[in-house]
Amino acid sequence: MRIDVITLFPNSFSGVMGESIMARAIKNGLVEIHYHDMRQWAWNSYGAVDDRPYGGDVGMLIRVDVIDKALKDVRSQMSDVRKKRVILMGARGKRFSQEKAEKMVSSDEDLIIICGHYEGFDERVMELVDEEISIGDFVLTGGEIPAMAIIDSVVRLLPGVLGKDESSKEESFSEMEIDGKKVRTTEYPQYTRPAEFNGQKVPEVLLSGDPKKIKEWQVGKIKENLDQSK
Repeated sequence: MRIDVITLFPNSFSGVMGESIMARAIKNGLVEIHYHDMRQWAWNSYGAVDDRPYGGDVGMLIRVDVIDKALKDVRSQMSDVRKKRVILMGARGKRFSQEKAEKMVSSDEDLIIICGHYEGFDERVMELVDEEISIGDFVLTGGEIPAMAIIDSVVRLLPGVLGKDESSKEESFSEMEIDGKKVRTTEYPQYTRPAEFNGQKVPEVLLSGDPKKIKEWQVGKIKENLDQSK
């Protein structure tokens, strides 16, 4: 998979993407990530990508002609063989989820992610993208942090990225079957040594060595999570 990010702050990604699982995935060639400074498509010699909105509203909007040029240029650098999905980070977008991350991986598409700033984008930018995505009902300075979250969520699902591909099958919000129904919920509690700490003991069933009883306990905890989320 190839992921291209169009942003005003490309250097902001280096810390997160240069560590741990993400860094190994890139090093091992399992994902290719490119960052593009939006200002290279500025509409004037001062590097401006935004302009005042019509109607007298406060703030500045990123111009549609800037994004149009950026997308055409970025697409020209990508493979013609694979399909490309253009994602705009924005507050009005559909809520991102584990299910959405899984669909992005299974669709076998390369991604182009556009990060906003200021008061957002000229509305006509919506005609240039496939979808707008939000990570929650709260305000951030720009789209870089949401883009990082999406990239991390997607890349870790790619085959070979985690030590064992099974690691991504039984984790929070992954789809699992409970009582014949497919559900998404948080994981059951997990413990490691020491068996007792400050008077708090690991549940006896986990020390029993009985796989059937342990599985029943795990399923019971998942059901508790489901009941609490209703």
